[in-house]
Amino acid sequence: MVSKHRRQVALRRLHESLIDLVAFTNLPRGDEELIAEAGLELDQALFRLLVGVQRFGPISVGELAGRVDRDHTTVSRQVAKLAEFGLIERRSSPVDKRVKEAMLTDAGRRVTDALDAARRRLSTPVFEQWSDRDLLELERLMRRFADDLLSMSAMPKETDT
Repeated sequence: MVSKHRRQVALRRLHESLIDLVAFTNLPRGDEELIAEAGLELDQALFRLLVGVQRFGPISVGELAGRVDRDHTTVSRQVAKLAEFGLIERRSSPVDKRVKEAMLTDAGRRVTDALDAARRRLSTPVFEQWSDRDLLELERLMRRFADDLLSMSAMPKETDT
């Protein structure tokens, strides 16, 4: 059993690690390197939205804007540009016909597949010295952590009565 102090230290270090990872993944040069490694010519802002549509689509512009923490109008313009490039298509939501959802086209899937392959090539050196067990354990725990955070954020807030 871990002491309360050790648990607090671990939680603080986990938070510090998350901040470091978010800061690293938000560096523009990382996006540039990934786009170049994939052999693509794609604006970084569009790249992030395309990846968001891949991960969460079909998705409305409003939800996508919220996920990337950008203005709805800006994201709407950028999604229109992705549609012009043939990387996504817009369709009416089956739930609410007034809402337009973005989803990948076959061309968009080819682009995100190229990005995924480039991401694997770029991350391989990081994990070369990791055992298979360590890599699988990291994946399992990261997924569990993300799922638990997501389920907590979907829970209704308790109110004082």
